[in-house]
Amino acid sequence: MSCNVVSAQEVPPKKCAYDRARLLALDENQFDQDMSGGWRQLSSIPGCARVAADVLHDYREAHHIESGLLFWHEAQVRAQDGQYLEAIALMKRAYKTPEEDKAGWNLYVDATIAFLSRDKAALGQLKSKLTAVPPPLGADIPPVVNGYMELDFADGSKKKIRWPINIEVVEGLENCFDQPYAEAYSDVCRENKH
Repeated sequence: MSCNVVSAQEVPPKKCAYDRARLLALDENQFDQDMSGGWRQLSSIPGCARVAADVLHDYREAHHIESGLLFWHEAQVRAQDGQYLEAIALMKRAYKTPEEDKAGWNLYVDATIAFLSRDKAALGQLKSKLTAVPPPLGADIPPVVNGYMELDFADGSKKKIRWPINIEVVEGLENCFDQPYAEAYSDVCRENKH
């Protein structure tokens, strides 16, 4: 799969222009996690998903990174652009080892692949399995209370997240199964109980 080759008919819009050298020079955290910089800024511009996905691909190649998270983010952006087969192939490279997967990540990956593969029965089964993932235990891990964990962030803020992590995304995929991934992944579908 050649992700960074653009045909004459697929020339990216001018609004998708970016400083390639600057992006590729960022460290992985800046490139991947900075919500107003890195690839995310480009991805947030309507019509620039494919360009952002290509930047993720180019970054991985330039730095020889086999990061499951970068594979996952590229897959998500490709899925948002309707490139389901390419997204599925990338998602299969984002699995964690059983020792690393304490929060049902692999079930989330499989549920997303089931959605993209248009397998509603598998999606429902995987959602049930994800719902049954027990919360992790440990002195440094906050308890799950009424289905939520309260996390403390370095800036002093707190945020409640549902347990298991990503269950609301899978619910959204199920709620809006007949919609494209870009819509089914949205907050509207996570809140919409069809």
